[in-house]
Amino acid sequence: MSPEPPVSVTGVSLELGGSVILDDVSFEATTGEFLGIIGPNGAGKSTLLSVIGGSVRAHRGEVDLMGNSLRVMTPKEQALVRSFLGPSPPTDVPFPVKSVVEAGRFPFSGLDGNDEAIDDRMVAAAMARADVSHLSERSYATLSSGEQARVLIGRVLAQGSPVALLDEPTAALDIANAERALSVLSRAEEATTVLCTLHDLNAAAYFCDRLLLLSDGRLISSGSPEDVLQADVLSEV
Repeated sequence: MSPEPPVSVTGVSLELGGSVILDDVSFEATTGEFLGIIGPNGAGKSTLLSVIGGSVRAHRGEVDLMGNSLRVMTPKEQALVRSFLGPSPPTDVPFPVKSVVEAGRFPFSGLDGNDEAIDDRMVAAAMARADVSHLSERSYATLSSGEQARVLIGRVLAQGSPVALLDEPTAALDIANAERALSVLSRAEEATTVLCTLHDLNAAAYFCDRLLLLSDGRLISSGSPEDVLQADVLSEV
């Protein structure tokens, strides 16, 4: 019997203010996959990620995380299996970089088998992968946008959840910093499944294992970047 996929979305639909935001969306994400979610503005990309993350509840359909229905999971249980980075993170947090990254370990505090030594190792490894170890004592608020983006990615990595959800993590970055951030994400732990909304199709083609193309709340195409990024399909949406 094959293991349950880390993320399973079945027939998810959502209406807000009489408008269809998501329309019968279904897909699965596999372990260790970097799955990009693309589409025009208003396609439903961010909403879909919010539904998977548990902050928005679909009117119809089902979301399973690590084989468990999102509908019956508590916020604590959700935080243990998925991390989330929104599109407009704060820029004025007056804490040292290390403290911001350490916040990713909060869901695991008090759990059996977790202790300060584990947290320290996870934080140190995450900061090294995100290339922010040298910024450890700097105030997050004094960093450049590129450095802040890497710190927040470090927080996601420190959480160590099997599913990472990132909504336009490179939207405010220049090309060099965007590529650097996506490179960090694409080299996450092999057991981490990453779902990431992106506007940059070149970056999506280069970094993502598979793409979902949304338009008007519907899943138009899914598959490898080569299969999805076809001129006729893209011009249609």
